[in-house]
Amino acid sequence: MYEVYWGLKEKPFENTPDPRFLYSSHEHIEAATRLTYAIEERKGAALLTGDYGCGKTVISRLLFEVLPLDKFEIALITNPLLSPIELLREICIQLGIESSPDQPKTQLLQSLNTRFYENMKQYKDTVIVIDEAQAIKDFSTFEELRLLLNFQLNKRFLLTLILIGQPELREMIDGLSQLKQRLAINYHLNPLSKEDTKKYIFHRLKVAGVKKSIFLDDACDDIWEKSRGVPRVINSICDMCLLLGFTKGFKEINEKIVKKAFESLER
Repeated sequence: MYEVYWGLKEKPFENTPDPRFLYSSHEHIEAATRLTYAIEERKGAALLTGDYGCGKTVISRLLFEVLPLDKFEIALITNPLLSPIELLREICIQLGIESSPDQPKTQLLQSLNTRFYENMKQYKDTVIVIDEAQAIKDFSTFEELRLLLNFQLNKRFLLTLILIGQPELREMIDGLSQLKQRLAINYHLNPLSKEDTKKYIFHRLKVAGVKKSIFLDDACDDIWEKSRGVPRVINSICDMCLLLGFTKGFKEINEKIVKKAFESLER
């Protein structure tokens, strides 16, 4: 609706995990680097946590961009609220392994073991990414994931397990000592700083086709305060600001528009 008015090629503040819009703050680079290291060096398991809306899911999708498909096969589980056998079946589906609803766990595990070895022989690594892992309520599901790490040779794991979730996931894993001991990488993603919030806003505008400043500095500072540096909230506020600025005929986004946008979202 407002794209033409602001000179945009597309909306810059959509809350979708599009890696093109990933702003590389120090913490985001650190998180992505650590996960990539865990995968490329076959470290077994890694944990990434962060508050709701801080960019964890975008980082997980970035893995698909940076890891060559001829060397890695990735299973992405985005809804892990499953029983242990349902999760194993979903992993098989994501890896393109045929399975049936009545297939026993022993056969599912055998199919996975076969795929892991086949990939290794073809010089490919298998990666299993569990997003929103804090949604797992059955601790036996975590145990099943840990046992997958037993598929290994003397000198290497046959898969890498990446667990991504909100801060409570860290507390859950603290109570699972055997799984916690398998984590080679353990990183927490914090909200953006005031300066990074400003750069984040400009970065997304630039990707969407605008190279000039639309948001005034004071407006950016106000957005940071109201969003507490959480990218998902920043997106919602900025999107509403662009809409209000368009309807009122503004040429720049100032603090007054930010205030109205935030009040509108709060209502």
